Amino acid sequence: MEDEVFDQIVSVFHDLVAWIAAGAMVFGGVVPYVPQYRDIRRTQNAEGFSTYVCLVLLVANILRILFRFGRYFETLLLWQSIIMIATMLIMLNLCTSVRTATELNTKRRSFIATDNKDEEVRILKRLFLDFDWSYFWLWSRFLDYMQCVLAFTLMAAYITYLFLDSALFVETLGFLAVFTEAMLGTPQLYCNYQNKSTEGMSIKMVLMWTSGDTFKTGYFLLTQAPVQFWTCGLLQVLVDFTILFQVYYYSRYPQKPVSHTVSHTTSAKAL
Repeated sequence: MEDEVFDQIVSVFHDLVAWIAAGAMVFGGVVPYVPQYRDIRRTQNAEGFSTYVCLVLLVANILRILFRFGRYFETLLLWQSIIMIATMLIMLNLCTSVRTATELNTKRRSFIATDNKDEEVRILKRLFLDFDWSYFWLWSRFLDYMQCVLAFTLMAAYITYLFLDSALFVETLGFLAVFTEAMLGTPQLYCNYQNKSTEGMSIKMVLMWTSGDTFKTGYFLLTQAPVQFWTCGLLQVLVDFTILFQVYYYSRYPQKPVSHTVSHTTSAKAL
């Protein structure tokens, strides 16, 4: 009788751990963007966050979903990709609206300063359908980002459909998905380098990136995963630590005067 009760307890505990692990697998990748989303919304300043991070993750997860048609992988990873795509679209929507509002306010202040109060304040609209590569991924409307993502998805899906019987294509597709995700931090790294500052970037987000990527890479090494998995994982960890070094370096050796408001500075230091 006692053995049966013990077996039931172990079974329940095993199921509980499995559910927690599944939830962490599906939603764990989204968690780092929660503090960044809150910071942007609170400060109404998206300057410190690179929207190319969203581009990298959208491409990587769309390719991963298409890869599943050629080689099956567990459903949890599929849901992880779907939720990550939705999260990146939410981040893009926020950043676009904040950036547009900032540009509009700047124009208004400029008009007031030049006494052009009677003229209508307008900002230049940058549209995806203009096909101007000089402002690729810098469009004025969230709709344009949706159009771009939809166009890429349809094109990639059509190519995948044509070459789905090719093992080489399927393996290449899987490698591109993993490698693209490994480049996740490079847009933020470059954005910080351009700004000569990490102000506006959530340090919590980067710390979560680092812990997650370190754990994932260790898992790949311990389970003797294919070489491209742990190689790309090591690349991610290297980029994460480089961004953390930027945080230290630019805070200790400021490269430019603080250009944001006091509230923005305070929120950045609070992180």
